[in-house]
Formats: sequence, structure tokens, C-alpha cells
Amino acid sequence: MWVLYESINRFVYLIQILILVRIALSFIIRDMSNPLFRVIYQITEPILAPFRNLIARLGINTGMFDFSPILAMFAVQIIAGIITNLLRLM
Repeated sequence: MWVLYESINRFVYLIQILILVRIALSFIIRDMSNPLFRVIYQITEPILAPFRNLIARLGINTGMFDFSPILAMFAVQIIAGIITNLLRLM
């Protein structure tokens, strides 16, 4: 059980690092054909897109800032917490 708990925590940590790297690279690399940016984009976009769509549907005007990474990292952390708490109950 400890291995599964630790795997979930490491996966969440990896996702959060990739999102942070994507944020940093978006300031540096503007070329979507860059292989590094493309790989990170393909991994993180399925996580960020629903939050970007939610912000748009709610009609929240964030200007030039994209708050979807913050919401995604928060949601991933909450979901991981719920899963690990359910594992503890088993």
C-alpha cells in the first residue's frame, strides 16, 4: 500500500513540475515546433485545457494571464489527497 501511496505522490509532483516548466518555457520559447516544448505541451495540455475552458465558460476575464496552471495544480493536489485518503481507509 505504501508503494501505491508513494507512486501517487511522485506522479503528482512530476505533473506539477511539468506544469511549472511549461510556464517557464512559455516565456522563453515561442516556437511550438521546439521538440522540448512540444513534448511538455502534449503532456500538460490535457490537464490544463479543461480549466482554461472552465474559466472561459464562467466568463472570467483574466486578461493576458492564464490562471489554468494554478487551478490545475490545485485540483491535481486535491484529487491526489482524496485518492490517498481512500487508500488509507482500505
